[in-house]
Amino acid sequence: MADLEIRGLSKAFGGVKALEQVDFTANRGEVHALLGENGAGKSTLIKCMGACQSYDSGEIYLCGKKLEAAHPKQAMEAGIGIVFQELSLIPNLSVADNLFLGMNLGNKVSVTRRKLARERAAELLKKYQVEGISPDSRVEALSLSEKQTIEIVKVLSRDTQVIVFDEATSALTANRVEWLYQLVKRLQQEEKIIIFISHRMGEIRRFCNVVTVFRNGRNVGTRLLNQVDNDQLVHLMLGRKIAGYYPEKVDTHRDQVVLETRDLYFEHYLDHVSLALRAGEVVGIGGLAGQGQNSLLLALAGAVKPQSGQIFIEGKPANLKNPRAAMEAGVSLVPEERATEGLVLELSIADNLLLPMISTITRGGLIDSRREKELLRHAVESLSIKTGDMENPVNSLSGGNQQKVVLAKLLMTHPKVLLLYDFTRGVDVGTKNTMFTLLRKLAAEGNCILFYSTDMEELVNVCDRVLVMDHGAVKADLSGEQLTEENILKASIGDQVA
Repeated sequence: MADLEIRGLSKAFGGVKALEQVDFTANRGEVHALLGENGAGKSTLIKCMGACQSYDSGEIYLCGKKLEAAHPKQAMEAGIGIVFQELSLIPNLSVADNLFLGMNLGNKVSVTRRKLARERAAELLKKYQVEGISPDSRVEALSLSEKQTIEIVKVLSRDTQVIVFDEATSALTANRVEWLYQLVKRLQQEEKIIIFISHRMGEIRRFCNVVTVFRNGRNVGTRLLNQVDNDQLVHLMLGRKIAGYYPEKVDTHRDQVVLETRDLYFEHYLDHVSLALRAGEVVGIGGLAGQGQNSLLLALAGAVKPQSGQIFIEGKPANLKNPRAAMEAGVSLVPEERATEGLVLELSIADNLLLPMISTITRGGLIDSRREKELLRHAVESLSIKTGDMENPVNSLSGGNQQKVVLAKLLMTHPKVLLLYDFTRGVDVGTKNTMFTLLRKLAAEGNCILFYSTDMEELVNVCDRVLVMDHGAVKADLSGEQLTEENILKASIGDQVA
């Protein structure tokens, strides 16, 4: 028997089979990758393992013992630790409080407990070589990468036998991905059972030695990674071949400037940023993480107000005082954190899709049901969103399908300018292909797109030009033959691009 063994696991949501008679095994000391499209069943599998989700039939065994956990705490006590891609931290608590929330530290006096939690948090951060984060820091003040790091440490602090990393790298900066790589190797040496979910094939090959592929709720094959190439894995994932991972770049730009900024300044974040976006072009934003990219997109989306500078839409000064004003002016943003900034998780899929469109589908206080159905059908079909029942809460969807919902609802507003913050984070290769093709189609129709990505390969292959930011300023504008990964990296670290 394998150290972790799953037999015949099945789970259905209404008429949709999320898992169908799934068998899966993993052993100590291996780093086992799970691959598959969004909605293929990976997240449902690990939620069943962690007792976050019940299952209809099947059995789970850990080290020969049947897992009988009824809720997540019991699963963790039995040895299952899961780092989910959606954060579970409480923003207004400190790092120390989050790390030991719900745990018995052996002292109920609040002042003493807080001190003890802080001391143990400092020990944990030192043990796992986490630099730059204080136990006293409030979580809401941390970057997304730092929050994800604390989420990882929180799971490791429970000393579980199985550690699942569900898209853990997608929210991490490059230096913290390297930190995680070293950590995974350490856990492997400690004979832990490690399950690694990612859509970044390079990371899968670097981190893992075994891969299992899921498609439509089924396990369609397990392979040693050194015995299978990427094309074979993609074919297993999709059940088909895709004609070119990136769509052909065709020059569709027009002379019309749709959005322009002049000397945008926001202390510590934006340093006199001036740029112009033309109709029909896809412009990327590159640079090391935390160099003002998010602040720039938030300023253009009306979510933060620069201290000085101007924004122009189609040549006219724009007062983007809030996100609603920005959307009315034709500017829409796919934000950094979809769960807290892009969706209302408790609402249905349909309600989330229709939120920006309420005023256009109501007449005299009544909803035009025919128009409503037409909009929902188009939104789902345009991005191939796997929804099941549209009345299910949006948090029942996989992370990638949630991201599709965020994008689809904004596209229904027909924006002139579409702002994208790392919008392919946690999205599978087939869906990325669909999204990139859609971006080029939108550009061909005269829209302009400003696209930040942590993946330089995406920027080079999808964008017409790339603005590289460093310390809040645009340091380079790369296009044509100059648009290479090497030049983006050079500009990111202050080197001159020839």
